[in-house]
Amino acid sequence: MGSEIEITAADGQTFAAYLALPATLPAPGLVVLPEVFNTNDHIRAVADGYAEDGYVVVAPDIYFREEAGCYLPYTDEGRAKAQALRAAQDTDQYASDLGDTVGALRGRDDCTGKVGVMGFCLGGKYTYLSSVRHPIDAAVGYYGVQIDEHLDEADGLKCPLVLHFAEADPHVPAETVAAVQARMGDWANVDIHIYPGTEHGFNRFGYEPHNETQAAIARKRTLAHFAAHLS
Repeated sequence: MGSEIEITAADGQTFAAYLALPATLPAPGLVVLPEVFNTNDHIRAVADGYAEDGYVVVAPDIYFREEAGCYLPYTDEGRAKAQALRAAQDTDQYASDLGDTVGALRGRDDCTGKVGVMGFCLGGKYTYLSSVRHPIDAAVGYYGVQIDEHLDEADGLKCPLVLHFAEADPHVPAETVAAVQARMGDWANVDIHIYPGTEHGFNRFGYEPHNETQAAIARKRTLAHFAAHLS
């Protein structure tokens, strides 16, 4: 079980983040970014899991500017609220806030100074934006939405990047994945994986449409990536 900390954005606003610590410190840092539902119980469990793997994990409240502390369930009502919050969010502003999150994590005494970013769905988009806008050491995105809308920034990639996509994903359709592959697929520091028989959210253990087999393969690749670049 982790704890809640407070991070200060560049403009002086503060926001909450879930902190999960490993058994041995100091350790590399990892920012975990949520699906559109924000840093709910599932994402906190993901953070706990990566802390057990040896990372200082911070999972921020990504909607603190829209409605602080709004962590949503996987229900129709939760989805509707999440989509409204996402529609109200300023992408560039939150990408800037994410940079402040990275900086706060890197500056902790219990962090080695190496920091990775990973995220799911909406968090996957912000993971990509972090990889091209922030000085991070590694990034992993799961079924990130709207990455194709920001491919003009790809030449700014600052770290090795892994992208996991579902085979059948209405939120990240095949043409979107193809655009990402066409732009970065042959780069030495980018690995793109498509998981057969999966849908958007296949890593969401305990909830549909979790795919245990493919999620385990993706997690193994994720851990190998972070071990190679954050150790």
